[in-house]
Amino acid sequence: QMPGTARHDREMAIQAKKNLSKTTDPVERLRLQCLARGSAGIKGLGRVFRIMDDDNSRTLDFKEFVKGLNDYAMMIDKEEAQEIFRIFDKDGSGTIDFDEFLVTLRPPMSKARKEIIMQAFRKLDKTGDGVITIEDLRGVYNAKHHPKYQNGDWTEDQVFRAFLDNFDSPYDKDGKVTTEEFMNYYAGVSASIDTDVYFIIMMKNAWKL
Repeated sequence: QMPGTARHDREMAIQAKKNLSKTTDPVERLRLQCLARGSAGIKGLGRVFRIMDDDNSRTLDFKEFVKGLNDYAMMIDKEEAQEIFRIFDKDGSGTIDFDEFLVTLRPPMSKARKEIIMQAFRKLDKTGDGVITIEDLRGVYNAKHHPKYQNGDWTEDQVFRAFLDNFDSPYDKDGKVTTEEFMNYYAGVSASIDTDVYFIIMMKNAWKL
């Protein structure tokens, strides 16, 4: 876990559960259900959808959409699912683009927050190819401080891999983290932090920016 984020994560999940009982907006309810699972909740739903998308069209029809929500154990009735689907199916084609869906589901973030997240991403992305890999981390992240490295349980690569797993997705861990995955993760963290100032300080401290 990232320095300082485990606590935020718990606080955010508790807050999301509380807010769930108050909101009637179906998209917000879905967002809060994801966030109630922690920062990686929205990203996790994205992976479920990706697995359902057999033909790699990056779109889902209503049946796939409902199956994805059920597979991810979202408490949602058919009417509510239909309402959400209609909101996202802007052109009435009967399918939704799930990248667009996930971006909309992600808690909104100010420009200042997005910028500091991108700053951290660029610092980690040593090779500058838009993807963070184990190779990138060798130059930035010191594995030698990790307790499992110190007691000989893990190699340096295993420490890097575990670190990437925070941001990588739970269903299809490829040891690579894209800008999108990094953003999704921090959108979750961001949801638990009220002020931009505090979020930016946390990011600067965590990543020595």
